[in-house]
Amino acid sequence: MQAAVLRGTQNGYDLVLKQSASLDQILVDLKTLLENLKVDPQAQETSKVSLDVLTEDRILTAEEKQQIEQMVGNYPRFEIHKIAANVITVADAQQLRERENVHLLSKVIRNGQEVSMQGDVLFLGTIHEGGKLCTTGNIFSMGNVSGILQAGYPDDESKLVMGNLESAQQIRIAEQFDIIEPDELQPSPQTIAYVNDLHVLSYGHLDKLKKINPKLYNQIGGI
Repeated sequence: MQAAVLRGTQNGYDLVLKQSASLDQILVDLKTLLENLKVDPQAQETSKVSLDVLTEDRILTAEEKQQIEQMVGNYPRFEIHKIAANVITVADAQQLRERENVHLLSKVIRNGQEVSMQGDVLFLGTIHEGGKLCTTGNIFSMGNVSGILQAGYPDDESKLVMGNLESAQQIRIAEQFDIIEPDELQPSPQTIAYVNDLHVLSYGHLDKLKKINPKLYNQIGGI
């Protein structure tokens, strides 16, 4: 398996670094890839090629990012636009909160309790079964949810709910809702609940956020 894979997109090129590979293997395969492109007659163009480096679910350290940037920097035809992962760390979420005025909520919502808010919410607490968090904006859940999450209240279907939703009792966006059945969702902190073009509540993965919600992707893509 190649540890570094280049793929074309509508907006340019993605350089995917496989999370299962070691950094040493990534650097070896990346050098081979760039060397092959360097001598490819079809790749001889005067304009620079901008790369979005995607690290899947791996969070690179500052030193690891520097090594990737130095490797690409050895090939003048290529430049890195950004380095992004499919996951949002707690530090990333705090930056998102500061930049986008996301409300931080860290509390226990018990059975029969309902908390209503305005705007986007970063939830770090616990919702027991029968408890409910409702907001007009998006919900970024990094807590323990066994109750109900409702985004886009009362009728904004452009909002979404993101996080590990496996144990949630119910997900609501605007007027659309889904009662989570056992084994319906795989445990993943990168699950996205959204309303699709048919006005049906659907689920996706964080790596599809750009397609699901381009506006939100642009807000957090630079993190």
